[in-house]
Amino acid sequence: MNLIGIDIGGTKCSVIIGYADENRNIQIIARDTVATKSYPDPYRMIPRLQEMTDDLLKQTGIDIKSVRATGISCGGPLDNIKGIVQSPPNLPGWDYIPVVKLFEDRYGIPAYLENDANACALAEWLMGAGRGTSNMIFMTFGTGMGGGLILSGRLYSGTNNLAGEVGHIRLDKLGPVGYGKAGSFEGFCSGGGIAQLAQSVVREYFYSNRKVNFCPSVEMIDEIDTRTVALAARNGDPVALEIIKTAAEYLGYGLAILIDILNPECIVIGSIFTRNEDLFRPHMERILQQEALAPALAVCKIKPAELGESIGDYASLCVALYRDMF
Repeated sequence: MNLIGIDIGGTKCSVIIGYADENRNIQIIARDTVATKSYPDPYRMIPRLQEMTDDLLKQTGIDIKSVRATGISCGGPLDNIKGIVQSPPNLPGWDYIPVVKLFEDRYGIPAYLENDANACALAEWLMGAGRGTSNMIFMTFGTGMGGGLILSGRLYSGTNNLAGEVGHIRLDKLGPVGYGKAGSFEGFCSGGGIAQLAQSVVREYFYSNRKVNFCPSVEMIDEIDTRTVALAARNGDPVALEIIKTAAEYLGYGLAILIDILNPECIVIGSIFTRNEDLFRPHMERILQQEALAPALAVCKIKPAELGESIGDYASLCVALYRDMF
């Protein structure tokens, strides 16, 4: 079946044309991308995405009548039942936009909307590291910490589409702020959170007149990001290694909670963990051995995401494929 994917993000938006074979393996046929800031409100972006869709269909020679469905992946909050985007923080102006209706009216085929973490969970479950499992958790571990739940072979969204918001769990009374909460899972285990943690640690070093090799001056503290810390850790910097250890330990505490409650077969973690698994895994596993129920931990594999930088493209197509399956 032919599928259309629409990936709406705060940095870029993409249109993807794909094909799913009889085994539900997806092949990307064509794609196009536009910077979100180029069309900064939905009343300009959505027509542009539709123009891009028309162009790609024409380029590939695919008749819209042969397309089974459109899958739309977008940051939340959103109502996936009504197909409405509800004011995502990274998409100013996208206030209660009936994006599903706009695409269905334009193309006359079913369209389905899913938040980006759930869409990525579908992609890793159908095509990536979680393939073949019935109970899987996907965690973004990127700029923020989002999650998607596959339970008993189905995507679980919760009563009002808020299931899987693992980043909001508080792991400590104090700590970096993520998801509006100090000491949250997102605070300790996200790009933004690790940057906050690193900046705080480095400030303490400067206040006590101690040297930090990866930050030569106090004026550079605010420029520290997760990439800076990871590169320094790989070069053996003791301060950077301690920061990574802290984040990895809290990752272990957070995962132990999820393992004990949901008893998954597999937890797939993306972005920062995928790129730095060797730095995180030893500390994470040590905490898991201490904290998680042993029988539940024994049946749970923790894996880096497999789809890499293409996950957003596959995610939107997998929304269309999954909704067609169920």
